Amino acid sequence: MQLSQVIANLILKGFSHHYSLFQGLTSQAQVHFANADWQSMQRISAERISYYDKRVNECIEKLKRRIDASHFDAELWLAIKADYTDLLSFHPQAELAETFFNSVFCRLYHRKYFNNDFIFVESTLTEPLVPVEEEYKSFFPVVDGLLPTIKQIFAQFDLKAPFIDLESDIKNIVKAFVKQAPNVNSRNHQMRFDILKAPFYRNKAAYIVGRIVSKNGVQPFIIPILHNKNKGLFIDAVLTNSVQMRVVFGFARAYFMVNTRSPSGVVSFLNQLMPNRTPAELYNAIGFHKQGKSEFYREFLNHLASCKEDFEVAAGTPGMVMEVFTHPTFPYVFKVIRDKFGDGKPFGRRTVLERYQLVKQHDKVGRMADTIEFSDVAFPISRFPEALLNRLKKSIAGSLEFDGDLLIIKHLYIERRILEFDGDLLIIKHLYIERRMTPLNLFLQDAPEQDKRHVMREYGQALKEMMSANIFPGDMLLKNFGVTKHKRVIFYDYDEVQYLTDMNFRELPKSDGYFDYPDAYSVAPQDVFIEQLTTFVTTDPHIKELLLEQHPELNSAAYWREQQQKIKQGISTNIYPYPESLRFKTR
Repeated sequence: MQLSQVIANLILKGFSHHYSLFQGLTSQAQVHFANADWQSMQRISAERISYYDKRVNECIEKLKRRIDASHFDAELWLAIKADYTDLLSFHPQAELAETFFNSVFCRLYHRKYFNNDFIFVESTLTEPLVPVEEEYKSFFPVVDGLLPTIKQIFAQFDLKAPFIDLESDIKNIVKAFVKQAPNVNSRNHQMRFDILKAPFYRNKAAYIVGRIVSKNGVQPFIIPILHNKNKGLFIDAVLTNSVQMRVVFGFARAYFMVNTRSPSGVVSFLNQLMPNRTPAELYNAIGFHKQGKSEFYREFLNHLASCKEDFEVAAGTPGMVMEVFTHPTFPYVFKVIRDKFGDGKPFGRRTVLERYQLVKQHDKVGRMADTIEFSDVAFPISRFPEALLNRLKKSIAGSLEFDGDLLIIKHLYIERRILEFDGDLLIIKHLYIERRMTPLNLFLQDAPEQDKRHVMREYGQALKEMMSANIFPGDMLLKNFGVTKHKRVIFYDYDEVQYLTDMNFRELPKSDGYFDYPDAYSVAPQDVFIEQLTTFVTTDPHIKELLLEQHPELNSAAYWREQQQKIKQGISTNIYPYPESLRFKTR
């Protein structure tokens, strides 16, 4: 066997080892869900995120025993990529294997070799190699009738725990479809059910995902299953609204755990149900965040190639820790850690990196934006106006490189390395990318009264839901929260994030007028005078009033301490990614 074939096989074995371990850990979700072991569910969810980098490093160590990686042999790597591509001809996880190859190569060699000759800047795959039909099973009510068919659907899932009353649950499902999606109320011989074979596990729920195909069209749906530890399983709701489904698969939630032989097949099926979700977002949603980064980067390249607009400073109040810019027609922002922080930030770069990683591995409860982290990302300098370029040179010079016509940002939160552009490039060494939202403080400036009331209710609810996940945002200024197009409020600035249980919530001491500020008292680093919440959050008395009118308890240190105590006692609150009004128990 030629050396190129040996190396190609070695890298593919490294990927196969990673995928086997990753899926093995994912499969534990079934048992933890059945046992209502939520702490273990959270543990494996966080643990999966670090698996990839460990396996890549292991593969590199094995590769270095076979070749001299200190010297780049272009002829050899051209042959390795060709042999590796051949090995993927009928591989069920080919797209993930391509990304694994890229990760190995890019950690070994200089970015000047990061082009399509040596890595998969462009995928060689044009469609899933495993038919999408392999990932779902079809059921036909014409054979056995509607209710027995729905019962068969749930029987195919080995959830390792019994239902409390499946017959009643099925009747609720039928009623929900009649109410929410009357267009699919067809006769038995005029419909079929297509159901993804594996449940989607996340937090305290399992989700069944499928569609009804009828003469009236296609109706997607999601069915959440919850666990009453003392009694068994019950179906909680039916979601048929496309907006609700996108929220369930949203960018501010933990990744699903789903066993799949063909991730591309699952993504293709989901994309048919939610066409507004990109492949990158869907790969992220089902836990393949490295593949999500690859898909995102390709989307980014295609976008830049198809438009002429320049990059610009992102809207909002400039922060003391991050420099943020965006592209006007691309729905993301690019965040880079500043070289120097403002005087109000008594910590350094390492702390910021750790806190962003904390959120990455934590349950985001639908209230904290996911970040995509990239290193050595290249941008065409020609797309940066002089004023923006000068601004970046002043604030993040330590994260910039200029490589001929390239601007390189050393650490950016995307990952897939270098663009192939004509002309000079700016390379950013480390960068975070987040979904672009309207900063809450800017949204409030021109919003009608009804929307102001709504988003301040959302703001307070976001704080409460982060509390339930043991997260204290630290800096609760409105500028650090964004408003989505569906008017959900999401937190996105993590440089002061800490665990809620690490904080010391104190009442403001009473005084006769001289000692009016906490600065006059002994204050430890973790002390929080929560009664000053509305003072620091906004100077607008009407906005303060809207917040306290809807969430008065947020201004009480006792309330925050109560939430801490619940977490320490293991009492957790269910955060449902769908409206309370849709829950069967509520109705």
